[in-house]
Amino acid sequence: MNKDAMQAYHQAGISSANYANPHQLILMLMDGALERVAKAKGAILQKAFAEKGKHLSNTIMIISGLNDCLDMDAGGELSKNLSELYDYMRRRLLQANLDNDPDVLDEVASLLNEIRSAWVAIPRPVQEAHGKNMYRQVAQALAD
Repeated sequence: MNKDAMQAYHQAGISSANYANPHQLILMLMDGALERVAKAKGAILQKAFAEKGKHLSNTIMIISGLNDCLDMDAGGELSKNLSELYDYMRRRLLQANLDNDPDVLDEVASLLNEIRSAWVAIPRPVQEAHGKNMYRQVAQALAD
């Protein structure tokens, strides 16, 4: 996990990130993105366009943070596919912002929920095995 990803946690207002393990941090990012997509949709429906822009900007920042967390070397094809999907979601969010289209936000929320479901389904021993190597990186990023 790099410094940019940790900044995304903090800029998105996820204050408990300091106490979570790496697996939980990713889950928190996904939940934060889903929450902001829902708020942006509500803002579109209420014609609160400045608020919509703020929520979509935060969502794009969070998705960028998720992308920054990918280990392209270790993750291989899966990381590449997720990176492309995150890029697609960012483009769709920009389009939703331009068109004030809540259906696009539903599409992005659906994609995020699919990724989140897979992330939650990772068995605890696998989470811990991979997380042990990341704890030092998270502590370093928080210290910087």
